[in-house]
Amino acid sequence: MTIEREHDSRPLVLVADDEPDVLGAVVPFLERSGFRVLAAGDGLLALDEIHRHRPDVCVLDVLMPGADGRQVLRRLRQEENWVPVLLLTQVGEAVERAMALEEGADDYLNKPFDPHELVARIRAVLRRTRNDGPPLATAPVLVSTFGLRVDRVGRRAWLGQRELVITPKGFTLLEYLMVHRDELIERSRLLEVLWGFEEAVGTRAVDSRVAELRRVLGEDAAEPRWIATVQGRGYRFVGEVRGEEGQRRA
Repeated sequence: MTIEREHDSRPLVLVADDEPDVLGAVVPFLERSGFRVLAAGDGLLALDEIHRHRPDVCVLDVLMPGADGRQVLRRLRQEENWVPVLLLTQVGEAVERAMALEEGADDYLNKPFDPHELVARIRAVLRRTRNDGPPLATAPVLVSTFGLRVDRVGRRAWLGQRELVITPKGFTLLEYLMVHRDELIERSRLLEVLWGFEEAVGTRAVDSRVAELRRVLGEDAAEPRWIATVQGRGYRFVGEVRGEEGQRRA
């Protein structure tokens, strides 16, 4: 963990987990993957390291002594610290996943996890949070091309002046794709986001929700303005997306 090298341009990742086996496996893997790494065994230590070293991204377990990952996340956002945060949640806990995203996490990963997947998520988070200010994950309103506007607080969406009628799962899908714009999101990932592990639903259900969104948006799948299909893999949101504060529409 060679954080003292001032001219080292590698991203600095903080990993906070109270399980020594997790830190013992993850820290060297991240270092081999091209990151500098800080490790913390509880949430309070994590906060101290964040304030001292200003990491580029934080990986926080949701179950830690002192302060859990969500408490650390809430403290950071209250301080208007927009460092990207990836939460490690428990497999099958849909409530944990929902709370992670609603409270401003940039992404989450279920434990146990493949370290290669963790590296991919970290790199994706870094790509989409390069701009200053609140990341898309914390923006109350998402605005895209061709007049698409999503109010995440009110759970409403508009295309121009027309309010869209979208099912709850369709709305969650649209929101997730927009926050992760320009990323290939596998069907299996979307299935997990929309239904979790608790329900026996096939990936065709994801395709049905995408078809719903395209129908509502009036989008041609062959020439997508917003949601592109990646054959045999999943979907990518191809429209530009920016975050706005939650003022009401004119």
